[in-house]
Amino acid sequence: MSRLPIALSCGEPAGIGPEIALSAWQALRDTCPFVWIGDPRHLPAGAPVVTVADPATAGAISASALPVLPLSFAGDAIPGQPDPRNAKGVISAIETGVDLVRSGHASVLCTAPIHKKALIDGAGFAYPGHTEFLAALGGVDRVVMMLASEALRVVPATIHIPLSQVPTALTPGLLRDTVTITAQGLKDQFAIAQPRIAIAGLNPHAGEGGAMGTEELDWIAPLIAQMQDEGLRVTGPHPADTMFHAAARARYDAAIAMYHDQALIPIKTLDFDRGVNVTLGLPFLRTSPDHGTAFDIAGKGIANPASLIEALKLAQRMAQTRQGPQ
Repeated sequence: MSRLPIALSCGEPAGIGPEIALSAWQALRDTCPFVWIGDPRHLPAGAPVVTVADPATAGAISASALPVLPLSFAGDAIPGQPDPRNAKGVISAIETGVDLVRSGHASVLCTAPIHKKALIDGAGFAYPGHTEFLAALGGVDRVVMMLASEALRVVPATIHIPLSQVPTALTPGLLRDTVTITAQGLKDQFAIAQPRIAIAGLNPHAGEGGAMGTEELDWIAPLIAQMQDEGLRVTGPHPADTMFHAAARARYDAAIAMYHDQALIPIKTLDFDRGVNVTLGLPFLRTSPDHGTAFDIAGKGIANPASLIEALKLAQRMAQTRQGPQ
């Protein structure tokens, strides 16, 4: 077990974050201690809570109560109804979690889902999402979003942009950085000494010799060959429609996709409930459940905590990998 607790930021209080945090504690309290960062008022009524000033006490508390590092939010939490008054508190919870990890008081940051519009309306949030905000807090220009489960690890080279913009946004520099950061993350955070990375083509059938697009011939295949010469264990460009069946997945440790849906459709098909978002390239470890705030079911007691549970378990394993033998 990691010596330090995981820091779990509360996310959007009106979403399912508070209730799945409680469910995750009930499932993991004896094996994976974490500190929930947020306003205790926002947790489900009757939740066994102990507020803490020092996250180091979480291990002793976790068996009997959910350790909470309390922050005071401006508004209540009404399920399904985000309150912009809480935006500054949500942002503060993320910043606090980053500070705890970077100062050595927590091992990993795990983040519950946020609601971007509420953050913009209430605090003028200037980032496209969690990942970009964390990159700014970490002082890095480029990070990589990995979706990970037992079945598949996949990284989209381009993320939340229109499909029409992908061919322009996808450059040799971006793809090289994505592969390099992914390879280093697999070594550092997943203990894979010589990671094998499969790279998808951009076009159907990886361009089919130029008949369906020439990017593969013009620069993707030459870049892959260059990276192979440099010692990286990369293959491709592969037709995306044949990369994700079981036999193909056995031949690589992570797949690089060229755009959002090319990456997220296979992992959500293979393991919808247990996928985990991992940010590679940060100066600290971060995981997150691979879903949103789910306002439509918030407060109804039916939210599935599986992805958060897996995010916390993976966070613990990554911390152990980073720390080495205890």
